[in-house]
Amino acid sequence: MSGLAIALVLGAALIHASWNYLLKKSGGGIGFVWAFAALSSLLYAPLAAGVVIVQHFEFTTEALALLFASAVLHTAYYLLLDRGYRHGDLSVVYPLARATGPFLTVLVAIAMLGERPGIVALCGAALVVGGAFFLAASPAKLREAGASRGIAFALLTGCMIASYTVVDKQAVSAVLIPPILQDWGANLGRVIVMAPLALSRRAEVKAAWARQRKAVILVALLCPLSYILVLTAMVFTPVSYVAPAREISILVAALMGAHWLQEGDVPRRVAAAAAMALGVVALAIG
Repeated sequence: MSGLAIALVLGAALIHASWNYLLKKSGGGIGFVWAFAALSSLLYAPLAAGVVIVQHFEFTTEALALLFASAVLHTAYYLLLDRGYRHGDLSVVYPLARATGPFLTVLVAIAMLGERPGIVALCGAALVVGGAFFLAASPAKLREAGASRGIAFALLTGCMIASYTVVDKQAVSAVLIPPILQDWGANLGRVIVMAPLALSRRAEVKAAWARQRKAVILVALLCPLSYILVLTAMVFTPVSYVAPAREISILVAALMGAHWLQEGDVPRRVAAAAAMALGVVALAIG
């Protein structure tokens, strides 16, 4: 991976962990998810429109199909992630979901996209993913009441991560959809797909805005920004490198969970962090 790709991915990881912390702390819910998605669409619309005008981008059938697929997959991702946080700890759900995603992504990239990462890079990916699974596998946390539901939603979330990552990689590198436009289009699609559900829960949407307005605004700004940085890296970097490297955000989320949400188990986090840090170094070298 180039220095620019590493910088983009690490910056995205810090931002990604931050908005996940805000989502967990807020209590989430359909109202919160739809509110920040709708606000994101409004805030980033001028940038998306500017990209279309400046780059003279044409919405081909293939581009529209990829945007629609991404919107559906991202919608499922956010809903499953929100449910996971409502049943499990940030320090369990987040690592498990984020580790499952790149593990499956690397397999798909090799089998379907023809990517051939080197041995060092594969070892790095294994260290990152393995460290994440180790971080999520705290015996005390897994024995807690209701933990199995949080784990189930985390694994399903990971499947969605792998799916939308592969779709979005094709969108920005093969069809050449600008990263800002790809994220904004998928986000707008998510707002439309969730609109019937949001309308049926208008009171919940209003309550989320009234009680968690600051968190809604911050997540609306940070969530797209983190993924736009990742999409930009994927334009010129194989997804089998980017997907594992961005999971350094797991370390950030785990530390947030330990210190700000009092979720404990610091020694396990330190060991997992060391493995993941070595993994990112290996990805950079490989």
